[in-house]
Amino acid sequence: MPSNEQLPAEPLPLPPEPAPVSLPPPPPTLRSENGRLELTADSLTVNGQRYGLLELEGVDVQPVRWLLWFMLGGLVLAGFTLAFLQNWVRTMPAMFGMATGALLLAYGNRGSNRLRLHRLGREAVYYSFPGASEQWLKLAAETNRRIRQRHDEAAQAAAAILQAEIEAAQAEADQAADSDELSTPS
Repeated sequence: MPSNEQLPAEPLPLPPEPAPVSLPPPPPTLRSENGRLELTADSLTVNGQRYGLLELEGVDVQPVRWLLWFMLGGLVLAGFTLAFLQNWVRTMPAMFGMATGALLLAYGNRGSNRLRLHRLGREAVYYSFPGASEQWLKLAAETNRRIRQRHDEAAQAAAAILQAEIEAAQAEADQAADSDELSTPS
């Protein structure tokens, strides 16, 4: 152990302070036009049901045509047109039937968008949304980007904790080995 005479007179310089880490601002909250979907920095809310981004694997949107209405409209339109051309039906009922078939066909062609949430280790959850699919596809792409980002952040945090535990265990093992060497008579 050094004596007081061997210690330096002036205090030791302090190590330089690390530069403050500036975190990027959290991403803005995104909402769908009809308000049924809300995406924040760490959660996704769909029809009032909240899901954490770490709970999700991914999100996809698939446009779905209403096949029953589409087929029904096509059959009604074709049936009344054929019946009119064969003189089985008069003009006014044929026009009414063809108009009804065309409306059913247009209604079925409109369809909807199916939103599928892939959850970790659980069944997928499905939601149906009306409107153009472009808006829903953009929201799904941004949701998937944020999900990957949250998973990457969680993996980095877990790796840092594991590395700190390994270093602490290694330091403890080194200290135990040093104390064993000192206690062993030579």
